[in-house]
Formats: sequence, structure tokens, C-alpha cells
Amino acid sequence: MAEDDTAHPPTDTPPPGAPASGPGRPRRRRRWLMITAGVVAFLLVAIGALLWIAYRKLDDNIQTDSATDRLLARLEAERPSRTAGAKGAENILLIGSDDRSGSNATYGGEQGTQRSDTTILLHLATDRKHATAVSIPRDVMVSVPACEKPDGTRSRAGLMQFNWAFETGGPACSIRTVEQLSGIRIDHYVILDFHGFKSMVDAIGGVEVCVPQPIHDKDAKLDLPAGRQTLHGEQALGYVRARESLGDGSDTQRMGRQQQFLAALIRKVQSQGVLLNPARLWPLLDAATSSVKADGGLSSLGALYDLTQDLRGIPSADVVFLTAPRRPYRYDSDRDEFVQPQTTQLFTALRDDRPIAVRPPASAASSAPSPGAAAGATPGPGSATGPASDGAVALPASPSAVASPTFEGRTADTDACAPH
Repeated sequence: MAEDDTAHPPTDTPPPGAPASGPGRPRRRRRWLMITAGVVAFLLVAIGALLWIAYRKLDDNIQTDSATDRLLARLEAERPSRTAGAKGAENILLIGSDDRSGSNATYGGEQGTQRSDTTILLHLATDRKHATAVSIPRDVMVSVPACEKPDGTRSRAGLMQFNWAFETGGPACSIRTVEQLSGIRIDHYVILDFHGFKSMVDAIGGVEVCVPQPIHDKDAKLDLPAGRQTLHGEQALGYVRARESLGDGSDTQRMGRQQQFLAALIRKVQSQGVLLNPARLWPLLDAATSSVKADGGLSSLGALYDLTQDLRGIPSADVVFLTAPRRPYRYDSDRDEFVQPQTTQLFTALRDDRPIAVRPPASAASSAPSPGAAAGATPGPGSATGPASDGAVALPASPSAVASPTFEGRTADTDACAPH
């Protein structure tokens, strides 16, 4: 049978079930791709703008104390230098101010004056694997250098309570006093007032503490049963500030409560419930940046973020809290004096960037001097076994020659309710 070689004309009709084709379909696909790309680009720009606005807001919240920076720069020749073994370490002075002006006026007291209600020397090791926070007793008698007053005049150097340095000459005077008594170079400082403290505690949803006995203190606005309690702003402030109505009424016990509270706060901030929860992280950042006044090197969001990252990377078991060894002042039991040689050994270890070993405070009598350094001893000026005659800590000629004992203190991972 012969083949059918009849020509068949081409047809544009697709076979049944075949997808439609033609110039309209590619155009529609390109149009949708362009719309999608435009929406994504808009969202990226919008998110970037919001993040930039948020960054600027947080960054602008922080107050810079340029006046103190200039004053310390003029006094550079009087300040200690860093030891060779601690080049990468950082020492930050944390100052809790009892300023009664502005939003703090509700706490009474005389407006226009302020003292350092709490002062903590925070040492971050060079390797950022451990940190030490040393509370400096507010009532300890120290030699305060001549300082420039707010009115431009200069105070006279003399022996006085440590917290008077802040009232006399502000942060610069407190920094110079700490540097003089310890030989440690202070790199940065941060000031936090009552209102700022409350805001930060509320921003993270409160902080859990352990109350050994029921507390009923109308002045401190505390009415707490014994046991675990989550304290919010006003209660938290009352808890860390109360003195006469709690325990034996001593400033030593109050500093212990402050250290326990800070340890609990660190644990809370390090938890995923805060750091990975934008609803909690943003209020914390806003409260923190709105609440602090710092030196120029630390008064930016980037610098505070780096500091936070350094602290966050240190295991809580390696964050140590303690109080500089103290005992009642021999001439006035309502004041304190440093215990030697422990205080010199403590500051020497920090200058050399060495870890500080601590034991629970309940394991030994508080502030008990070591053998050979009895409370009634009166060593001569400059001795490494007692306070100098002007109240300053006597520093050894060779820092590495002094061994570090084990001090009374606690680590940030310690549960205050757990038996020791």
C-alpha cells in the first residue's frame, strides 16, 4: 500500500490536556516575580530602618559623663598603670547612687546631694573566663584625695568614709579613691540610680531571691514570707537597700543581700527566657540604657553590647562576688576598716589578673582576721600587714610576692536557698 505523502498543514491547537502556552504566560510570571521581589525589598528596607531607629533610640538613651572624662584625663599622671600580666583585663566601677532628685525625690532625703549607696569593683579577666565583683563598704574609713567639687573649688585630702568621696567630687573622686587604695586602674564606670534599678528589674519580670525569715518593713515597703520570692521593682529596691530591719542591721549583711540579688539577676538575664524573647529583651535594653550614666568609652550601645557579651560568655560558676575584708573601725564601731593582709592580697590578685577563690560566708566568722593580724594590732605606716596611718591600703613592693587566700564570698550559680 503506498504511503500517504499528502502535506498536512501545521496547527496551533494543542493536544488535549497540554498546558496553554503563548506570549502572555511568561509576562505574567515575570510580573509576579517583580512584585514579590519588590515586596521583599520593601520589607528588608523597612526592617532595616526600624532596627536603625531602635538602635539610635537605645544609643541616645545613654548619658555620657564627659566632665569626669576630662577631669581624669588631666590627672592621668596620678593614676596607676596596668601590670604586665593584666593588659587585656578590664576594671569597671559600678556605682549605685542615692541621688534624691528628679524621679528619685519620692525617697525623701535632701535633694541636690548624693552619695554612693553601693560601689562594686568589677574585674573582667583578660581571657574573659572569669569575673570578680568586689563590694567596697560604704562606711569603710579610707584616705580620700583632694578632689574638684561641682562648684570648681577643691576639697582637702583626708581620712573619711568611702561614700563621702562621691558626694565630695562625684565619680572622679570615687574612682581616684579606689585607685589609690587598691592600686588598680579603673577603665570604665557606670552609675545607676534608684529609678533605673527598679526599671531594669521590672523589665525582666522580677528576680527570684531567698528570704530566710519573714520580712515586715513598712519603710522599705517589704512584707514578705520566708522562702523563695520573686521581687519586682519597688520590693527589689527595698530588699537591697534595707539595713536596720533585716538581719543584724549591719552594712555587711546588706552587701551580702546585694550580691545574692545580683547573682540571681545574672542568672535570669542569661536564661533563654530573656535573651531570646524580644518581648522581654527590648524592655530590658531600653531600661538599661535609660538608667545608666557612663564614661565616654562605655556610653554607647555597641560598647555595652560588647560588655554584655563578655559577661554572658562567662559561666556563672566563675563569676565571683565578695566584700573587701572589713571589720569595725577601732575608733568608731559604726564605721569600718579594712582587714590586713587579706585586703592587700585581694587587690594584688586582681591587679595580677588572678582568679579569686571563695568559700560560703556561713563557713567562717564574718571579716575574721587571719592569725597574726589581730583586730587590735596597729602596724606602722606602709606595712603590708595593716592599714597605713592615713587609712589607705598599704601595697606591697612586689605584688607577685603576696599569695591569695580563700575569701568569704559566693559564685553567681549559688542558690541562696540551698544549704551550704
